[in-house]
Amino acid sequence: MFPTRLDSPLAYDIAKAMLDGFNRHYLLFRKESARAKHRFETSDWHGQQRAQRERIEFYALRVKEATKRLEREFKASEQPMEVWQQIKLHYIGLLVDHHQPELAETFFNSVTTKILHRSYFQNDFIFVRPAVSTEYIESSDPHDAPTYHAYYPGTAGLHNSLRQLVEDYAFRTPFDDLERDIAWVAQAMHARQGETTLRANFQIQALSGLFFRNKGCYIIGKLINGFNAFGFALPVLHNKAGKLIIDTALFGEDDLLMLFSFARAYFMVDMEIPSAYVQFLRSMMPRKPSNEIYNALGLAKQGKTLFYRDLLHHQRHSTDKFRIAPGIKGMVMLVFDQPSYPYVFKIIKDYFPPQKDTTREQVKAKYQLVKQHDRVGRMADTLEYSDVGFPHDRFEDDLIAELQKFAPSQIEISDRDGDGTLEVVLKHVYIERRMIPLNIYLQEAFDAGGARADDTSPAARRAREQITRAVIEYGNAIKDLVAANIFPGDMLWKNFGITRSSKVVFYDYDEIEYITDCNFRRVPEPRTEEEEMSSEIWYAVGPHDVFPETFAPFLLGNPAVREVFMQHHADLLDVEFWQSCKDRIAAGHVHDVFPYERSKRFVHQYRGTLAA
Repeated sequence: MFPTRLDSPLAYDIAKAMLDGFNRHYLLFRKESARAKHRFETSDWHGQQRAQRERIEFYALRVKEATKRLEREFKASEQPMEVWQQIKLHYIGLLVDHHQPELAETFFNSVTTKILHRSYFQNDFIFVRPAVSTEYIESSDPHDAPTYHAYYPGTAGLHNSLRQLVEDYAFRTPFDDLERDIAWVAQAMHARQGETTLRANFQIQALSGLFFRNKGCYIIGKLINGFNAFGFALPVLHNKAGKLIIDTALFGEDDLLMLFSFARAYFMVDMEIPSAYVQFLRSMMPRKPSNEIYNALGLAKQGKTLFYRDLLHHQRHSTDKFRIAPGIKGMVMLVFDQPSYPYVFKIIKDYFPPQKDTTREQVKAKYQLVKQHDRVGRMADTLEYSDVGFPHDRFEDDLIAELQKFAPSQIEISDRDGDGTLEVVLKHVYIERRMIPLNIYLQEAFDAGGARADDTSPAARRAREQITRAVIEYGNAIKDLVAANIFPGDMLWKNFGITRSSKVVFYDYDEIEYITDCNFRRVPEPRTEEEEMSSEIWYAVGPHDVFPETFAPFLLGNPAVREVFMQHHADLLDVEFWQSCKDRIAAGHVHDVFPYERSKRFVHQYRGTLAA
C-alpha cells in the first residue's frame, strides 16, 4: 500500500482538473436533457431524435477533453503511482458534498484508465467500489427542484390533486381537455387502487423531471395509501390539432418495466441528483437492476460500471463455467454464456464465410447505430467492453477452442500476475440480456404438439397458443422496426428472442439497414423457360435490393406458422407495404410506437384522435 499523506499540491490540482471535466460533462448533459421539453412542446421530433443520438457521444468527448488537459497541463501519465493514489484521495474529498458522486467516480475511472496502463487498474488508483455514499443527497440550492413533489388527495381531492400535479409541470402547449383527461386518470387510479378507505398517509408522489423519448412525454410517480403503494406513468402526447392529451394511465411494475425496457431508447430527463431518481424508480420496479435504470436515464457509462461490479460479484459467488451458447451458431458472432447468469457475451469473429460481405468495423458500426437509434422496444441494448479479464478455469475447454479458432485476435491468455494463474482477456465483447431464441421457442411448441391441429390435449392447445402469440409478436416486432426506419436484414427466427414479458426482440445487427436506404422490388417475371426452371437467381440484384415475396420460403415452412403469419402479417410479403413505409419516412413522418398495448389508451374510451 502506498502512503496516504495528502501532501502533493500537484495531486490536488490534477484531482480538481478531473472533477472540473466531469462537472462540464454533466452540465452539458443536463442542458441537452432540459431542452427536450421545448422540443416536445414544439413537436420537433427530428430534433428530439437527433439530440438523443448526439447526447450518447457526450461522455466520450468529455473524457477525451479531460485526458488531453491532464497531459497538457500536468503530464499526468508521467506521474509516479504515489501521486496517483493521492489524486484519488483528493478526488474523494472533493466529492463529499457533490450531487453526482457516483457518476464523478466513474468519470475518474474513465480518465485514469485512459492515462495509466491497465496493469495498474487496482483499487489504489480507481474506484472498483464506490467511495462516497449516494444515500440522502439533498440540494441546498433553493433554485433546484426537489427530487419529487407530494400531493395529498385526502385534503384536496383526487381530481384536484391530479390537476395540480399536471399544471406544476408548466407545459407551454395547451391541453385539448385537461379536465376530461384528469377524470379518466382518476377513474383508472380508483379502479387500480381497489381499497376505498383513505388512510392517513394517502398521497401521490411525482418525480420533478419529465421523461422524454421520441414523440412522448411521461409523468412518473407513485400512489401510496396505507400499505398499498404502486407506481404509475402518465404518457402525454400531441393530438392531430397539436394540443396535448394524457393518452393513458400505466400502473404497477409490469407496465413500468415495459416503459423502461432494455429494448427501448434512453429517456431524456433533467436530474440534479440522479441517484435519487434511481432510488425512486427502483422502489416501483424492484426487479429491475440499478444498472439498467441508469441506462434508461441516459447515464450509460454508470450503467456499465454497475453492471461490471455485478458481474464480478456474480463470478465470486458462482462456480459454473462459461460455455458456447445453445442454439444455431452465427456466422459473424461467437456467442457464449454462463448458465447461472442472465446475459450473453458476443465476440466478432476474425473472418466470415463468403456470403457475409462485411468487416469488423462495419459490424461495430451497426451496433453503434442501434445504440444511437430509437429501439422502439424491439432491439436489445448492448454493453460494450474492452480488455475484460476472467480466470481461465471459468471457461469450458470447448469455448476456449472456439475462441482461439474463430477469434484469435480477440483473446489473450497469460499469467499476468506471475503467480501461475492463467487469465483470459477478451479484447472486445458485447453483452446483452439473454432471451430464448425464437426458433427454439417455436420448436418447443412444435414438440409439444402445437403443429398438429387434430391434437386436442391441453398441452397441444397451449402449444398452439404459444405459436400464435410468438408469430403475431414476430410480425409486430418487424413492423415496429420498420416504423423506426430499420430493416433487420436477416429476418430468420433465430435472430429474434422472447423476453420474460413475452415480447419478441431482435438482437442480430450485422445486416441491419435503414429502410430509406433499401430498394424494395418485385421478383421480375421470367422471360424464358430456362429462367423459370432455374434454381439460381437469374435476375440482377443490387447491394440494397430487397424482394419481400422471397421471405416466405425461409420463414413459413411450417404450416402452423404459415397459417398464423398469413392471417396477421401477410403484408410483410408485399412490396407495397415496405415501399409505402419507406415513402412516409422519407417524407419526414415520425411514427408513433407505443410502449404499452393500444387497448390501454383512453382514445378507445372517448371521442378523440391522436396525430397519425
